[in-house]
Formats: sequence, structure tokens, C-alpha cells
Amino acid sequence: HDDLSDRKRYLNARSTLRALVELKVIPVINENDTVVTDEIRFGDNDTLAALVANLVEADLLVILTDRDGMFDADPRNNPDAQLIYEARADDPALDAVAGSVGGALGRGGMQTKLRAARLAARSGAHTIIVGGRLERVLDRLKAGERIGTLLSPERGMLAARKQWLAGHLQTRGTLVLDAGAVSALSQGNKSLLPVGVKLVQGSFRRGEMVVCVAPDGREVARGLANYSALEAQKIIGQSSESIVGLLGYMAEPELVHRDNLILV
Repeated sequence: HDDLSDRKRYLNARSTLRALVELKVIPVINENDTVVTDEIRFGDNDTLAALVANLVEADLLVILTDRDGMFDADPRNNPDAQLIYEARADDPALDAVAGSVGGALGRGGMQTKLRAARLAARSGAHTIIVGGRLERVLDRLKAGERIGTLLSPERGMLAARKQWLAGHLQTRGTLVLDAGAVSALSQGNKSLLPVGVKLVQGSFRRGEMVVCVAPDGREVARGLANYSALEAQKIIGQSSESIVGLLGYMAEPELVHRDNLILV
């Protein structure tokens, strides 16, 4: 819980997982840790998987279960139950068919998988609930075969993340940009590099929200800072290649990445 609620640790975890994936390492994240107490548990690995999907901004969350997917009735006692191939994750009709009883391989049941799909949908990720016993199930999904239940988000990934940034975070500091950086951000889909920042105001930590303003004080954008205020003061006006020499390390080449930035 602490790793996901603290913004600095959130970004650190995100950077670590992304680096592992770039190195073609598959991280295995499991909640069933012997040192975890009941008070700080997520409750099930379905929920944890959805939160990790949010964390790394995954396109797709795949939940393997002991059924072939979600059915319109309980297939264990209704032989006429039909597999639901596609649905919206936020469809309230799914609650009635999800039930609350866990399967043989898990304690959460289909209800927790539906809840996980809705959590993943908050960042625009799709979810597929599918049978883990199906032969070569992941290869078949990647090939586009229609198996399992595909639950789609209400919004696309970018729109969902921008909405989250716009509505849930308080600002902690201000970055005064030069005209070139203002122009780059205003054109859209650009990250804020240290070279485009003239002044750092306020006190903020890595992962906290900062306001980006033009030289005349007009707010241009806001986003999550990849560096603290003290670190930012040392690298502003410099190229990204200079960050390691100035700080001794480089968390990210951008001061604010475009995925963590919204235009105002």
C-alpha cells in the first residue's frame, strides 16, 4: 500500500518495473508474502495485478482463472450458461452474474476479477478473464484468438490518465518555463526537459504535482515531477545528458514526462 500511495515510491516502483521490462526481465509480484500482515493486505492478487497494470500503464491485464471466462449464469449449476465474450468493464449487469463464491484455485472468485478489471480500466487498460488451463493461452491471446471475456474501459488510456492527473492531485511547486518550452508543450505530446526551465519555486518531492507557467506567469500545464525541487534547481537550463554529472544519477531524462503532464 505504501509503495502505491506515496508518490515518490510510486514513481520509483514504476521506473524499476519499466527498466526490468526493457531488459526483458519478467517481474513476478505476489501478495502472499509471509511478512505481510492482514492489516496492510490488498485482499487478493487480482486487485494487486490491476494496481500493477495501472502503475506500469499496461495496455492489457490478463487474469487466468479456473473457468473459461465470465458467463451469463453460473456454469457450475446451469448447463445453459453462455460465455460473455465482450463487455464494458463498468456494465452494472456484470455484478449480477459475477457472484461472490471463490473458485477452486483462488479465494476471491469472479467478483474480485470484475473489480480488478474496473480498477485497471481507470488507467484505460483492457482486461481479459480467461481459463488458465487452456493450452498456450497467452500465445493464443496475443495472436488475436477470441477466447475468454474481454472487458473494455470506458475511456482510452491517455484520456483516463489525464483525467486522473487533473482531478486528484494538489500542486506543490512551480516551474517557470522559457518561450521554447512553452511552445513545445502547447503543441502537445511533448515532455518537459530541464533545458526549458528557467526557475524553480516551492518545495516538492519527486512524484509530486508541479505547475508549469510561461514567463508572463500564465499557467501552461501541470504534471508529476521526476525530481525534487532541490534536484530540479541543479539541472534546470541544462541538457538531459548533463543530469548524471550534476546529480550523480539520472532517474529520468525529462523533468516531467509527457505521460504525467496535462495541458491547461
